[in-house]
Amino acid sequence: MLDAKYVRENTAAVRQALLSRSVQWQPAAFLAADESRRALIAKSETLKSQRRTASNSIGALMKAGRVDDAEAAKAEVRAINDEIESLEAALDSAEAALAAEMMVLPNIPSASTPVGAGEEDNVEVRRWGTPRDFAAEGFEAQPHWEIGPALGIIDFERAVKLAKSRFALLAGLGARLERALINFMADTHSRRGYKEWWTPLLGNATTLTGTGNLPKFEEDLFKTTDGLYLIPTAEVMLTNIHADEVLDAAGLPLHYCAFTPCFREEAGSAGRDTRGLIRVHQFDKVEMVKFATPETSFAELEDMVADAENILQQLELPYRVIELCTGDLGFSAAKTYDLEVWLPSYSDYKEISSCSNCVDFQARRASIRYRDNTAFKGTRLVHTLNGSGLAVGRTMAAILENCQQRDGSVRIPEALVPYMGVENIAKGGEASCR
Repeated sequence: MLDAKYVRENTAAVRQALLSRSVQWQPAAFLAADESRRALIAKSETLKSQRRTASNSIGALMKAGRVDDAEAAKAEVRAINDEIESLEAALDSAEAALAAEMMVLPNIPSASTPVGAGEEDNVEVRRWGTPRDFAAEGFEAQPHWEIGPALGIIDFERAVKLAKSRFALLAGLGARLERALINFMADTHSRRGYKEWWTPLLGNATTLTGTGNLPKFEEDLFKTTDGLYLIPTAEVMLTNIHADEVLDAAGLPLHYCAFTPCFREEAGSAGRDTRGLIRVHQFDKVEMVKFATPETSFAELEDMVADAENILQQLELPYRVIELCTGDLGFSAAKTYDLEVWLPSYSDYKEISSCSNCVDFQARRASIRYRDNTAFKGTRLVHTLNGSGLAVGRTMAAILENCQQRDGSVRIPEALVPYMGVENIAKGGEASCR
């Protein structure tokens, strides 16, 4: 959430910044709600001052024997109390209107974020690895949605029977590969200084509001009958661990990670990446979250990107790093890098990780502050960062496609062999406990 005072004092600049995100914000409703709120607060403070004056006079009037004047002062206090009560109800309405305006405004892009209208204006930062030339190897690359069923490790048809479309059922070495990737990613991040958490998969409305998923994106969430939501990413839980808390600056930055299943309605994505494991309703992901000071958060973002890249490099998967432009930023992000892995089925790179610095946007919504008695008085909002490390289903798809062999088998990347217990997946191969 943006700072209402900053928005009020810099309305034109905020409007222009949001315009760079292709958000046509008209400030009239915000300014009206803000003016109404401030006027009601001023009126309430004036009445409270009058009430104190009248209350303080009652004792002196009674002592002086001026009973009628004392009774008049008491009546005045009662009338003021009634007016204050009415003002407080109006103030609650004004604050609710202001909050409604602020809750749907996206974050302001960082000054270092390239300006652009959409994904076509994103900036490629670097590439790693070289995509294989399957034609030179004498065979045609197959998509993962054909490789998986052919090897007997992915069953899309039975998943539809069990749930609906955009779900996957993994079998044998497919199930083991999913589990191996989760453990490999979590272990790797833990070795690089991330504290691992195991979180609930259901969150309340306050929790999802803290990260910016509510109220704007409710249609993208699965909701239970008692008002809880299936989480779309572990970012929701990891970020809100410290909601309504004041952290010690000496303990910052905090580096957290967690594996969770993720659940998304994918509302509005009809026809996009409907085949395979790329865009599904349920998928596994290992998420990274950081809490940092404003002075260090952008350096922490670069390190987070490197942590995600490390996973891809160990898995020997070609990828590129993209800096998102203003028009392609997520709702809560001020600056974002996407990691896109090479998928032969698309003859293109597809997003596998998104690493963002949300600066104080989420911290203001969730009330996450820090104290540094040696640097400043009081408390300040922390900066929060999040990144995929990585999306497991997309990583599996990338391994199946990039590591496929002429005979139809799939080679397991060397770093993953200790977790798999096998060096390749061949047709008819079955998983067994070691």
